[in-house]
Amino acid sequence: MIEAIVERENLLRAYARVKSNKGSAGVDGMRVEELAPYLKANWAVIGEELLTGTYRPSAVRRVEIPKPSGRGMRKLGIPTVLDRLIQQAMLQVLAPIFESGFSAHSYGYIRGRSAHQAVDQARQYVASGKRWVVDIDLASFFDRVNHDMVMGRVARKVSDKRVLKLLRLYLQAGVLEGGVVQTRREGTPQGGPLSPLLSNILLEDLDKELEQRGLSFCRYADDCNIYVKSRRAGERVKDSLTRWIREKLRLQINESKSAVGRPWKRKFLGYTVTQERATRLRVAPESVVKLKAKLKRQFRRGRGVSLVHLIEDLRPMLTGWSNYFKLNEVSGVFERLDVWIRRRLRLILWRQWKRPYRRAKALMQRGLPEETAWLSATNGRGPWWNSGARHMNFAYPKSFFAEKNLVSLLDRFRQFHSRP
Repeated sequence: MIEAIVERENLLRAYARVKSNKGSAGVDGMRVEELAPYLKANWAVIGEELLTGTYRPSAVRRVEIPKPSGRGMRKLGIPTVLDRLIQQAMLQVLAPIFESGFSAHSYGYIRGRSAHQAVDQARQYVASGKRWVVDIDLASFFDRVNHDMVMGRVARKVSDKRVLKLLRLYLQAGVLEGGVVQTRREGTPQGGPLSPLLSNILLEDLDKELEQRGLSFCRYADDCNIYVKSRRAGERVKDSLTRWIREKLRLQINESKSAVGRPWKRKFLGYTVTQERATRLRVAPESVVKLKAKLKRQFRRGRGVSLVHLIEDLRPMLTGWSNYFKLNEVSGVFERLDVWIRRRLRLILWRQWKRPYRRAKALMQRGLPEETAWLSATNGRGPWWNSGARHMNFAYPKSFFAEKNLVSLLDRFRQFHSRP
């Protein structure tokens, strides 16, 4: 199998993937654009070490990023670009071997499956009458993966000892943090190409247990929701699964985040559902809060630039967000966000003008009568109040921002739902 991993075509595909993903440098400081010349000069030695089982991965660089919830930091392990290439080459050979046996209810990081499929399946469960959800959150999952358990499951389908040895070395690669390399006896750091596959291999046992019990569930990586018809059933499932996960997988449930509740009061992959019987998907309130937080940071950076440049900078974020939430079936949240975004842009304009004279002049240029413009510019109110006032809405209506190519979330919602 190691020969298939280092085969030229497989490596070229892996290199293209690593290059497209870009990413930060590892402990050696090598950037992605430096990888190609490095490989030309050193691949003969590296390839031989891989074939003979003498290759040693570098330590990973520890970085911390804010969690999507905004509560705490998420630890990532960034391998060197060379190790990312080798891991990607391994993934391309190993994934087809394991993915064919994965549960149909597992959707994360599997070819041909997506978060949208998981969310839609969850909606179908609720629509069928299973209006209670057991929301299971594994505590620090990627930091607590048991190496022996993962390797035992990989060894069921992989017999090449060189591949098994290399995989264990990647699991045990040290972590550079604070200038000191720390050894690792458990966990698979998020940041490497192999991490999602290894998590799915370990959690395959959980999928099989849930299927054997006849439960309706959706799992996306370590995010698992189980749908039942009553709270009592949900509590039984949660208690028994907590024991099973602790004993069989040697993992812990995060009790503060795991719960039995109504699906419309919980979220799954950023979505929730409406309460009525005609179950519809909608954006979870927490997802709106996260988007607003990201946009606020962008607005703060954009105070000193032109409105056209700021709107252009917003385009990728708004387009990507609306693409992810295209399954949303409730237009109100998109409409309210559009109103809020336009108001934030008007706020930036008001602050950029600074003085009453500039404000009055700008408002007159946008068609306000002189008297109205001066009254508005000198009203003594704060910037936020003025950004939502009638004079700013008249001077800078929705059509103005449309002309500047501001992405309208509501318009995109209508496009998504007008398609056959």
